Amino acid sequence: MSTYDWTCMVNGEEVRLALDPRESLLDVLRERFLLTGTKKGCDQGHCGACTVHVEGRRVVSCLTLALQVDGRAVTTIEGVTGENGALHPLQQSFIDNDALQCGFCTPGQIMSGIACIAEGHATSDDEIREYMSGNLCRCGAYRSIVAAVRQVADEA
Repeated sequence: MSTYDWTCMVNGEEVRLALDPRESLLDVLRERFLLTGTKKGCDQGHCGACTVHVEGRRVVSCLTLALQVDGRAVTTIEGVTGENGALHPLQQSFIDNDALQCGFCTPGQIMSGIACIAEGHATSDDEIREYMSGNLCRCGAYRSIVAAVRQVADEA
């Protein structure tokens, strides 16, 4: 199988690889860069655990071929922390609102929540639920997740 040269900005750092065209963005992030905060949940695009941002827009990385993001900026959960390791406001809000239980879905929920707020889709609890509906939480922490997103949106 042929490989293709790939250049990408991952969490603000330029990276280069030779990729098999069949490699998913999720697998490249987890296996090549050891960015394991992005979770492999269903591997079918249904659960949202693998949500990352590409050029500021959320995508499920399990269904995104890595070559599709060649030359683009990718942000993972590891890339949203602030200076000196400070938590992103939504990460802190998840803690404050007990919006995580087992924690498996949390990175994808946070990445989706950040996008939801940035897209202007966090003006009501119903709107947050609608625009976060692609992210599943097996523990059922939805009420707290919505409260965490709403708190950050209200403070913005």
